[in-house]
Parts: sequence; C-alpha cells; structure tokens
Amino acid sequence: MHVKARGAIGAAAVAAALAVTGLIVGYQPVNAVKTSHAGHGFAYSAEQARAIVEQQAAPVRGSEFRANCPASHRKMDDPIVFQNQPGVSHMHQFFGNKTTDAYSTLTSLRAGGTTCNPTADRSAYWVPTLYKNGQPIAPDTVTIYYQGIHDKEKAVAYPQGLRYVVGNSKATSPDQNPAARWSCTTQSPSDRNFLNCPPGTKVETYLDFPTCWNGRDLDSSNHRDHMAFAVGLVCPASHPVVVPRLEFLITYPVNGTGLSLGGTVNGVNVTNAPGYTFHGDFLNAWDAAELQRRVSNCINAGYVCGTDGNPIQQ
Repeated sequence: MHVKARGAIGAAAVAAALAVTGLIVGYQPVNAVKTSHAGHGFAYSAEQARAIVEQQAAPVRGSEFRANCPASHRKMDDPIVFQNQPGVSHMHQFFGNKTTDAYSTLTSLRAGGTTCNPTADRSAYWVPTLYKNGQPIAPDTVTIYYQGIHDKEKAVAYPQGLRYVVGNSKATSPDQNPAARWSCTTQSPSDRNFLNCPPGTKVETYLDFPTCWNGRDLDSSNHRDHMAFAVGLVCPASHPVVVPRLEFLITYPVNGTGLSLGGTVNGVNVTNAPGYTFHGDFLNAWDAAELQRRVSNCINAGYVCGTDGNPIQQ
C-alpha cells in the first residue's frame, strides 16, 4: 500500500513540475534576530531539478528498510548549517536522536538516546516546524525509508557522520524548490505548496534525498555538493558511489487551511513561510554494523524489510 501511494504522488509531482508557473506567494517576517542563512538556500540546476522530480516518481521494487522515528523536540538550532550557534536557526522539528542541538557531533549522537525503532538508528533528522494558525504542530507519524531505486546491487552504507541538506528554504516560488511535495492522506494529488486537505484526511509530506555520493567528503560548504541526484537514475561521474535513497514520510494531525512553516526571510526567522520552502537535514549516526546488515540484506538483496532489518516480502 505504501508503494502504491508513493508512486501515485510521485506521478502527480511530475505533472505539477511540468505545469508549474512560478507563482510567488508573499509572506512577512515576525520579530527575530537577523542573521545569514545562506546554508539553507540553494538553487538547483535544471538537470538536478529534473532528476529530483524523476526520482520522486521512481517505483520502489522490493528494496527497502525503514525506521519509525516519532517527533522528539523543537529547537531554533541546526547542527549542520549553524554548528555551535544555539538559537540562530529558524524553528526546527527534530525526530530520531533525542539530544540533537547546535552542538551535536557524531560522538554526542552515538551516546544519545533515540525515538527511532530500531534503536540502532541514532541519526539526527530534522525539518522546519509546521504551524497551523500560528501554533506549532508536532508530526503524527514519521517513517524514514531507505530504498534501492537504482543500481541497488552497488549501493553502499552511508559512512558514519555523513550529513547533508535537501530542499530550498529560501525559495520565493514553487518552481524554485522541486524537493517540496505536500499531499493529503488517502489522496494522490500532490503539490509543492500546501494543499487544502479535506476533513477526514491529514497533511503529509514526502522528502527524497539524493542517491549519489562523491565517495570522499562527509560534508561540503553548502552541505549539498558532496551529494547528487541520479540523472536518468544513473549517478554522474563526479558522484559515482551509490547510496540508498533516504525518504521522509511525515504525517501531521491537521487539515484545511492556515498552514505555514518555520523559515527565514531577509535574514529574519519567521513562523509563516510557505509550504514550498520545505527542506530537511540528515546526520548519520546509525550503528555501523546494523546499517551495513540492512544495506546488504535488504537493499542489495532486493527485499522489503521491517524495522528489525529482516525481510517481510520479496
């Protein structure tokens, strides 16, 4: 059921991407400290933007494992973009590692607790906080998928401490952030901005991460260049190492209108950014042996595995 829903939403995203007109939605900042947020903003090349949309529609054919990672805490911290600078970022919702803050390192995360099942996953995951009518909303459920969507036999486990950011928090129109993808539970249409989900449904978002690594760097100056999306589902020569696709599936217990995100406008942190500024961060702190077991037994071998890392279907 999950694969069918994801495929339907992915197809809708392709159609939306081809039809997008660049509508600009205005929003105003609230009182906050002004600072540089260059690390959050990123303009994807036309080739990479197309690769993102293509990847959203790619079917998952029996090659994945998952972690269920309920919401943990909210902070105005970002240990990737604003390392050692507490309170500088816009408000983020963290899930997975319970200790994630501005000072987090691989060592501190490996020593911390986690909301994830399995507990072998002590990675830090975060996204901007969702607001409804100005009130923060914690996710209802968070599922983290690791998937083999191309060259699954070649996929390798993420190295310890790998970190990167996906999306464009400084987008001023939907076409500037092909990573954003909002939908409603039980329904297939998706959009880069919030949808008006009807009663009886919930807001949900999928966020897909790249599958190609340069094989050398755990980070880069803009927190993206060491990773790349596969063009035509083939990793470019500059990023030849295949890794599983990381995908967030986040469901929120709200519907209707009045939705916004934590974000930044002209260096000022806000709580009313539009849906098309959605983005996400990942800092790998899995137990290395358990991550490798899952990549070998699930991704490389072509099985769908549960949270225990054992196959549940072929």
